[in-house]
Amino acid sequence: MAFTAADVKNLREMTGVGMMDCKKALVASDGDMDKAIEFLREKGLAASAKKAGRIAAEGMAYAAVIDGVGVVVEVNAETDFVGKNEKFVDFVKGVAATVVANKPADLDALMACKYADTDNTVTEQQQEMVLVIGENIKVRRFSFFTEGVSVPYIHAGGKIGVLVNLEVSEGIDATEIGKDVAMQIAALNPRFWDKSQVTQDVLDEEKKIMMVQMANDPKMANKPEQVREKIVMGKMNKFYAENCLLQQEFVKDNSMTVEKYIASAAKALGGTVTFKNAVRFEKGEGIEKKQENFADEIAKMVKG
Repeated sequence: MAFTAADVKNLREMTGVGMMDCKKALVASDGDMDKAIEFLREKGLAASAKKAGRIAAEGMAYAAVIDGVGVVVEVNAETDFVGKNEKFVDFVKGVAATVVANKPADLDALMACKYADTDNTVTEQQQEMVLVIGENIKVRRFSFFTEGVSVPYIHAGGKIGVLVNLEVSEGIDATEIGKDVAMQIAALNPRFWDKSQVTQDVLDEEKKIMMVQMANDPKMANKPEQVREKIVMGKMNKFYAENCLLQQEFVKDNSMTVEKYIASAAKALGGTVTFKNAVRFEKGEGIEKKQENFADEIAKMVKG
């Protein structure tokens, strides 16, 4: 039975074993997936194969600056208890250090890197953590900034990790500015950083919705088209204020926008600060969590 590169990738996702070992297993089992898993388990490589199928939507989002490089990672586990486990937290920090040391292009490249201070790859270290902790554990994503000044912020012990990247002049310490901006991002999760990033199709859709709303409003429906257009333009400023970070009201002082806060805080320190970019990871976002009745789960454990 022949197999494809996709089969190798699927086997790797199911077992957490490296690509080359997965390929060898599929060759040895003539492309049969079940036999390949069995082959890997017999070799002691996939003792965690069953756990790899479980949904991992908890865990930790972590942000840090290491050797001047800003890094943010998300590593998932099955339960929120594991997110507080010291060994798990150390593993997450090791993943961040590995990203900084290797600056991998994507997740596959990261998983093939040597995990910090070990001879294991990240994949092998992840598999080891599954065996030690007894839950499915998965490195999900990462990002890093090598230029400028990065400021990390971790909210609620790893529920959200934010990394803000700034351009700073005059050697001023922009840590507090960066942290304030990161907290704003954590709290409000803006769709865009700046209004210049809002695409025309998004604007057109918003305008269309507003025009329909006015057409359905008896007070507005009879107003001339030109007047309604002006009202829509006014409402677009509200859209920017709600959806764009730099145009949002600054949470700590709603008399100014985030953009104005950055400028005034930097001026007070004797320099300038420009917001360049940011990354916000919220653990488990976008992962469909399995909803189970707790009583049923206990009953299953008792029967087992």
